[in-house]
Amino acid sequence: MSEKMKELLAQLSNLETESKNLINKEEATADEINAKLSEIKALKAKIEAQKEIDALNAEREKQAKTPVNEPIYAQPKNHNEKKWKCMGEFLSAVAKASSPGGRMDNRLTYQNSATGLNESIASEGGFLLENEFINDLFESMMAQSQVANRIRMIPIGANTNRLRALGIDENSRANGSRWGGVQAYWVAEAETAAQSKPKFREIEMSLQKLLALCYVTDDLLQDTTALEAIVRQAYADEMSFKIDDAIINGTGVGMPLGILNSDALVTVPKEKDQGAGTIKYENILKMWSSMPARLRANAVWYINQEIEPQLYTMALNIGAGGAPVFMPSGGAAASQYSTLLNRPIIPIEQCSPLGKKGDIILADPTQYIGIDKKSLTSDVSIHVRFLYDEQVFRFIYKFNGMPYKNKPIMPYKGANPLSPFVTLADR
Repeated sequence: MSEKMKELLAQLSNLETESKNLINKEEATADEINAKLSEIKALKAKIEAQKEIDALNAEREKQAKTPVNEPIYAQPKNHNEKKWKCMGEFLSAVAKASSPGGRMDNRLTYQNSATGLNESIASEGGFLLENEFINDLFESMMAQSQVANRIRMIPIGANTNRLRALGIDENSRANGSRWGGVQAYWVAEAETAAQSKPKFREIEMSLQKLLALCYVTDDLLQDTTALEAIVRQAYADEMSFKIDDAIINGTGVGMPLGILNSDALVTVPKEKDQGAGTIKYENILKMWSSMPARLRANAVWYINQEIEPQLYTMALNIGAGGAPVFMPSGGAAASQYSTLLNRPIIPIEQCSPLGKKGDIILADPTQYIGIDKKSLTSDVSIHVRFLYDEQVFRFIYKFNGMPYKNKPIMPYKGANPLSPFVTLADR
């Protein structure tokens, strides 16, 4: 069992204990209990995803120990032992092997032959990062993400670069439209029931390549500990930023389709006579009412932190006066709220600036589908910045994503469209 899985199971045990204690409290409200149950549900989803990741890692480790082809170099006696002290040592070895006349570390040549990558020159074929380095980088990347770590991830197998699946083509909850056309009848309503069947649509995505470049001086290459720390931090920060940005703002052309460019997005209009760059309590309530009730338990508020002053000064107008709706009872001296209508508020850089469409988003991230292969590749070039005494490491991560729904849904009774992704119009 991985350390990450142990940590998630420990969190689940604590949450279950807290929920039992909360239920036994006479003063506990339904909202408090539902919020705790939602946390448990979300954590269980993470545990299931971690199970898949652990299974893939176990299979990858098994394959790494069994050569795909006959090794082109003699298999060392201690090949099952840890070969690299740290990722910095590995990257330094890759850089040296890529230099003209550079010495090839035997650990690199064995690693490539054992995994079926028979290229002997890094600049031609690259070197696959070892599993432990991949896991560390993934954990660092996802720990910094505020969006990608909440979506529904589907791992893609080794023999394909795309996902093809069927989704329900549903755009209304009216009779005859649910599940794209399934309809049930009370016998008394009709003597003969009409035939009905669900309508499907094809969901297809191909993996897109996200490439990160990291410039490293020759001096830094000599300090493997510092090299690892810098590369790990730089990679995790930049890659997680770009993935989150694509999930929010992606065009869908050579990159994921973002929430704000999806046809499923519902945009709530501004209020009559609403001032520029403002957010009103009515905006919040109308956004909330545009989220399907059954999806609210997983919903989060993504905001640009520029709107925080608007939230803290937001008021409910009552006659000639008003009352604050977001400020805690203890005023500014008290701990500030991190939820709005009992759902988490998450400031992210990728939201639009204050007053622009997308500065606040109400989303159910589980309704966004992401695909990847849970693997990274790395190689190095000494030619790009030769005059500056620098080398360039290249990391490649393959990913794609899109909202599961491709259109808003009209309610069973009502005239306003609903969606798992809601934002506010320009103001």
